Amino acid sequence: MSHAQARRAAMLGGNARFRLYLDHRRRHRQGLTLEQLPDGTHDEADAADAIREACGVTSRRELDTNDEARQMLDRIVADYQRWERRQRRGS
Repeated sequence: MSHAQARRAAMLGGNARFRLYLDHRRRHRQGLTLEQLPDGTHDEADAADAIREACGVTSRRELDTNDEARQMLDRIVADYQRWERRQRRGS
């Protein structure tokens, strides 16, 4: 069995830019300031927790067998990539 989606999720959580995206997203959603939730707050464990929670799984391995969870991972990646594009444009 391929574990491509589980590896993809692990790599995403290990990406410092993705963790920065989680900081920005949480500040936006909860109306927090940079002082209240500084950049660099989310670590790899936090990112793994966020991915599992958003995908509705208890283990990243489930991403390889659960189509709904994989689709949510695809959405997370797309949202992150959209955020990265906005960052590069400076908006």
